[in-house]
Amino acid sequence: MATIIVTENVSIHEDAEKLQKACKGWGTDEKAIINILGHRNAIQRKQIRQAYEELYQEDLIKRLESELSGDFEKAVYRWILDPVDRDAVLANVAIKKAETEFPVIIELSCIYSPEELLAVRRAYQSRYKRSLEEDVAAHTTGDLRKAFACLHHFWWHDIPICNLGAKLHIFFVGLVTTYRYDGPEINETLAKSEADILHEAIKDKIFNHEEVIRILTTRSKAQLKASFNRYRDKHGTSITKMLLKDESNVLQKALHAAIRGIEDPKKYYEKVLRNAIKRSGTDKDALTRVIVTRAEKDLKDLKELYYERNSVALDDAVSKETTGDYKKFLLTLLGKED
Repeated sequence: MATIIVTENVSIHEDAEKLQKACKGWGTDEKAIINILGHRNAIQRKQIRQAYEELYQEDLIKRLESELSGDFEKAVYRWILDPVDRDAVLANVAIKKAETEFPVIIELSCIYSPEELLAVRRAYQSRYKRSLEEDVAAHTTGDLRKAFACLHHFWWHDIPICNLGAKLHIFFVGLVTTYRYDGPEINETLAKSEADILHEAIKDKIFNHEEVIRILTTRSKAQLKASFNRYRDKHGTSITKMLLKDESNVLQKALHAAIRGIEDPKKYYEKVLRNAIKRSGTDKDALTRVIVTRAEKDLKDLKELYYERNSVALDDAVSKETTGDYKKFLLTLLGKED
């Protein structure tokens, strides 16, 4: 369930006028911006942007970018975008970082539905005039070359380390390009055989096994969950726990995140929130990403799970780790009223 408290029966033109007034003059009225945008759903926000441009011949997003700053500006910018455009921006930002942030790619490809991922790919191409998959391909190759440059002498199961990079490259490109079947049907025989393939690869630490990559990038989520269940039934532990044993392996970490996202998205997101808050120096990018992208979907469920696992309310944790207008805005999206 969503956390955002939406104000119904609002005047879109009045909202546009109030936002223009909040940005006019020497000082910006951040409270007014939060009170309006923090209580409008995606459709209303789009209508406000359109009304603002009609009234003032100005792009509201660009105006807000010029008026706000820091983490608050970044959060508002991501929030006011159409959800599919926001996802395209998040993907582009993640890809361009010195070391590509694969959690964003995992979330889009393993948690979103095939139709949602396809919409993001279209939005990405429209915005950047390049395909998501070609940017993922170009940047993961470069990142991995840098990451493994100092390990050129290392051979793992008689495979050069550069081939591990190539496999991770193939894995990510496979995730964003595949259109998975989205139906509920499963093949139990296939689930058992592929659970055995996954087990053997993990046991022998051959994480770059072509069959493992093929299974995780092409099978439907229902079929994969059936294989993960067969794995647990036969071996008495979850596949994700087995993959946690060596966090130094980049491909292993990516496989773990992908499986976690497919198997239980809510547990995946709760862990992202927990890591963002508990690490030395709050990971505000990750914190903002989860709150902004899930506030209209299932953030209430994530809050409940966070409390169950940490004995601390997510609102309180966010309040403790953030400050100023950024803090007020996130708490508004979390449904916490003044």
